Amino acid sequence: MKLQANNTGMILAGLLLAILMASMDNTIVATAMGTIVGELGGLDKFVWVTSAYMVAEMAGMPIFGKLSDMYGRKRFFIFGIIVFMAGSALCGTAESIIQLSLYRAVQGIGAGALVPVAFTIMFDAVTPENRGKLGGLFGAVFGMSSIFGPLLGAYITDYITWQWIFYLNLPLGLLSLVFVAFFYHESRQHARQQIDWAGAATLVGAVVCLMFAMELGGKEYAWNSLPIIGLFTVFVLFAALFVLAEKRAVEPIVAFRMFRSRLYATSNMVAVFSGAAYITASVYIPIFIQGVLGGSATNSGLVLLPMMVGSVVTATVGGFLIQRFSFRAVMLPTLVLLVAGLALLSTLTADSSRLSIVLYMIMAGLGIGASFSVLSNAAIHSFPPQQRGAATSTLNFLRSLGMAIGITIFGILQSHSLTRHMAATATGSQDLSLADSHTLLDPAVRSRMPEQLLSVITEGLASSISVTFAWSVLPALLALGAAFAMSREKLDPAAEAEAHAAAQSEGYATSH
Repeated sequence: MKLQANNTGMILAGLLLAILMASMDNTIVATAMGTIVGELGGLDKFVWVTSAYMVAEMAGMPIFGKLSDMYGRKRFFIFGIIVFMAGSALCGTAESIIQLSLYRAVQGIGAGALVPVAFTIMFDAVTPENRGKLGGLFGAVFGMSSIFGPLLGAYITDYITWQWIFYLNLPLGLLSLVFVAFFYHESRQHARQQIDWAGAATLVGAVVCLMFAMELGGKEYAWNSLPIIGLFTVFVLFAALFVLAEKRAVEPIVAFRMFRSRLYATSNMVAVFSGAAYITASVYIPIFIQGVLGGSATNSGLVLLPMMVGSVVTATVGGFLIQRFSFRAVMLPTLVLLVAGLALLSTLTADSSRLSIVLYMIMAGLGIGASFSVLSNAAIHSFPPQQRGAATSTLNFLRSLGMAIGITIFGILQSHSLTRHMAATATGSQDLSLADSHTLLDPAVRSRMPEQLLSVITEGLASSISVTFAWSVLPALLALGAAFAMSREKLDPAAEAEAHAAAQSEGYATSH
């Protein structure tokens, strides 16, 4: 595939804007979550604002990735941008946590199309020689989004209104839409294949049942209650049907044969476990700052900033290093830093200094950054262009699955830990109800509380969050173990150029 040189810059700008918009959305929301929950209520349901987005996004990723291989990238990228913008506009009108979570799911559907397709267009648009550098650039955008997200989210929340953290997506999305729609000229030559409707339906059903079971279990219903057991049973049924459907499908959404590649299989394992570990820091550090240290959204955004700078550094450096060193050699030292950073975060208490938090966050950021650029290149390393959409989307899907399951499990652990602490310390005081989000997060209310009561709240919140970080070390260690199992391959521009030329000669090119 070859693009006109004068169009390439505009196309890449559009793709980078789309990725910036979609990835920045999570960090903006994480920073403003304390304020949002303080206004809308529903502390016990706040994890759904993040998990609803992730569930919808990950359910769509493999479907849209496969469809882009079959029918072209452009139409699904544009669809994703439009749906994401519509979801953003709706989020700004939300009047409850439940409404906001539903609208975030709409955003997630859009992100499920635009994120994997944007990466695939980039891989198609550049030569193998430049893929490492641009992979680093695209990976750095994830880190940059996490820098600008907290700062913009903090500023908008403190000085305007939190609704504008969603409205901000509208001009960014419009620019991205214009750049790609007008400058990305895609050929009409695509392989018309049968859509795997059975796989799509069973995949979505399995994901939805699993997430509802994990979210409602222990809260709305007991774990051994009929609704929760029923949800887990239906999840297992849908998962089994999905596997059967994929084995029988001519063009499966998730081709299990791709996992025969050791590099591809281990790269996906690293993505799953590292995503599950890292998401806890993004979600719970802002809550720690506002709920324990009594800061504002600006404080939590500034605390997140060093972590995001660290992720930009290793995302950028990792993209350059994979042309000189193996994917494995780049991932191992960074994942060691991730394990160390999360382990140190598990030592946080109500008396922890902000300097110690900053240092621990920098380590965690350095630990996750390389995965954004290295794993995406490793995922497509063994496959020709006509399989890149499926390979990229499956990696992103499994990373999001790890994050969604991680935030749900860790949300359960944090909630139960906090409840136990409150029950043991407050001796049944009604003032400490978890449903009263103002009690835990609103600085104005906290300033009027008796010192003894405030101490109980901050110590309980600090203890529950540190316990959550301690549990997150486990998936980080599993990610490190998966990296040890990676093969010693590295980016080989010459070999990929030959494979790319061969694929073009067979009619697999998607653009001109």
